[in-house]
Amino acid sequence: MTPSDDGKVSEDRREALRYALAVGGGAALASALAGPASAQAAADNTLDRIRANKVLRIAVLPGELPYFNKDLATGNWSGFSIEMANDIAKILDVKLEYTESTYGNSILDLQSNKIDLGFALNPTPQRALVVDFCGAVFLHPFGAMLRKGLDAKTWADINKPEVNIAVDVGSANEAVARRFAPNAIIKSLKSRDEVMLEMSSGRVDCVVNALVLGLTAIAKNPNLGTYKILQTPSVAIPSSMAVRREPDKRWRDFLSVWVDYNRGIGQMREWFTKGLALSGVKPEDVPVELNI
Repeated sequence: MTPSDDGKVSEDRREALRYALAVGGGAALASALAGPASAQAAADNTLDRIRANKVLRIAVLPGELPYFNKDLATGNWSGFSIEMANDIAKILDVKLEYTESTYGNSILDLQSNKIDLGFALNPTPQRALVVDFCGAVFLHPFGAMLRKGLDAKTWADINKPEVNIAVDVGSANEAVARRFAPNAIIKSLKSRDEVMLEMSSGRVDCVVNALVLGLTAIAKNPNLGTYKILQTPSVAIPSSMAVRREPDKRWRDFLSVWVDYNRGIGQMREWFTKGLALSGVKPEDVPVELNI
């Protein structure tokens, strides 16, 4: 770290970084903070290569708010995942390099060594066979967009024959609706746009979907109703970061410590709320039940 960086990054964050670097092979690894890695070491693992080349390569996903947003006029990126990437790059004293991708292709980009880090990925068992995950950034909860006048707090409240639910076919939203509200009338539609049209026209009572989808849709059209995270049970899928699988786990372990630290001090929620604001979601509209 340079003297200027030393003034910017707290002692706690430096200690967290030293700890993460030491996890993979003893305290001696922490001494690497004092200077650049050798060319030989850089060829052996991701962390040393990033620090030697002074570049962190990440996948960016156009239009995927609140995680990513590209200003078409300036080419600048913003969003929840960009805030995270900027902080990681600052700690490591490196610059960011972007590769435009998709959720599915992010995994392939890691395997082919095009990127060093993929954001906003669900750690499914299939993906875990080919890449490593860095622990949950947050648990992405499911609930429902409710028409005005419909009050629901649990899945049982919408699991009724008189309740009409819309979902996009083949999605996690449909799977959740059919598992936890099987007694309702479930309409499976081809696209999210069709689902929102059903909701806005009053032809269904609610839309089952993940928190981000519900909040951003209502921010665009408040007439859709309100969004509630449904309980009993709590349904949530982890959102995580993925890295290339390699024998040396220091890069993964460093990121895991970084995630735990920033969740613990409330920084993750602040970045997440800032990303949602790009879609017009107000901080007060983010449910307090969200565990991030």
